[in-house]
Amino acid sequence: MDRSSAIRAAVRANGDDAVQLSEKLFDYAELPYHELKSSKAMAELLEKAGFEVEYPFFQEELGYGSAYRATLKNGEGPKVAFLAEYDALPGIGHGCGHNLHGPLSVLAGLAMAKLTDRFSGTVQVIGTPAEEENGAKIPMASAGIFDDLDLAVMMHSWSGGISQPDMDVLSLRCYVVEFYGREAHAVAGPWMGASALAAARKFLDLVDARRECFTRDVRFNAILQEGGKAPNIIPGYAKIRLEFRTDSRGKLEEMDRIVRACADGAALAMDCRVTFTPGLLDFDDMVRVKSLEAEVSRLLEENGEKAGEVLPASGSSDLGNVSYRCPAIQPLISIADQPYALHTEQLRDATRLPKAHQAMEHGACVLAELAMQVLDDADFRAAVRNDFQQALNVKSRRLI
Repeated sequence: MDRSSAIRAAVRANGDDAVQLSEKLFDYAELPYHELKSSKAMAELLEKAGFEVEYPFFQEELGYGSAYRATLKNGEGPKVAFLAEYDALPGIGHGCGHNLHGPLSVLAGLAMAKLTDRFSGTVQVIGTPAEEENGAKIPMASAGIFDDLDLAVMMHSWSGGISQPDMDVLSLRCYVVEFYGREAHAVAGPWMGASALAAARKFLDLVDARRECFTRDVRFNAILQEGGKAPNIIPGYAKIRLEFRTDSRGKLEEMDRIVRACADGAALAMDCRVTFTPGLLDFDDMVRVKSLEAEVSRLLEENGEKAGEVLPASGSSDLGNVSYRCPAIQPLISIADQPYALHTEQLRDATRLPKAHQAMEHGACVLAELAMQVLDDADFRAAVRNDFQQALNVKSRRLI
């Protein structure tokens, strides 16, 4: 039996377990930081298949115990990891499809455990919770968890009948920006005040004035969370929550400088003081690896999925942080022919249909075969590493 056929047979042999796991996660619908039943179900299935499981994993650093790492060491050689997500959204449950593509990664790992006569090296399945909040991949990446990998890979649920070989994403930084002025009566003694609200408004005006000089990838969004107590009182305090996104780490730092300069200028002009507090951990953009994307396109087609082009980056993911540490890729697997937006009830319900379960098997075959190629083919592995390093070098430039 050739390698592709053996992988498909191994995936099919574990398909029912993966579907049952997906249904469990759907019913649990656990929110970020609290995915204890979901992670335990995944970890137990992998342990039963012969993986050495660390659970909970990275608990002290994360501050919660719903991450895991399952390791299958099969001789000396390269090292690959399938990453699994499993947190749900408030109100609508698994509207992002984590109950489907988390088990997809587990299914790929289970298949590899049946194919140990065909590769030498280490396979991991790493459970990465809280993707919808401060994604666990971010502190894991900072701590070097992915540094020794030759490949980190996962798939993300998608729809519309056409899968994508990769998911491009933008860097994201979030701040709570607070302006402090002086309260005064707006009629009896306004000259005694310093309007924090006016400083906040002028800050946003200054950022808007800079927009015409931004590169096209830059996104800046903000809301005013507090702006005063009553109209007859000059506000002494105002609070803004903002996010900005770019297509590289270098640009993110330059945007940070610009945003702070605008805030400092507005505060200075209005006799106010301003502070910045991080609202989230930083999400990195995606370091795309051409050789991985080309191979995933081929494998998607071979496994019965239509493969389209990579779509322009429009959101953020903690997989981007992984992509700065090792070759990484996150294809999008279509689980429904109808186009459903992410974070919707329609996508949530589609994860339970036969079409989605079939896509899960196809996707697991793609991940397992990609991992097998990285483990077994030294030339392919070298090409991947070279493409990764070149893309990383480009991302380091500051081009805003």
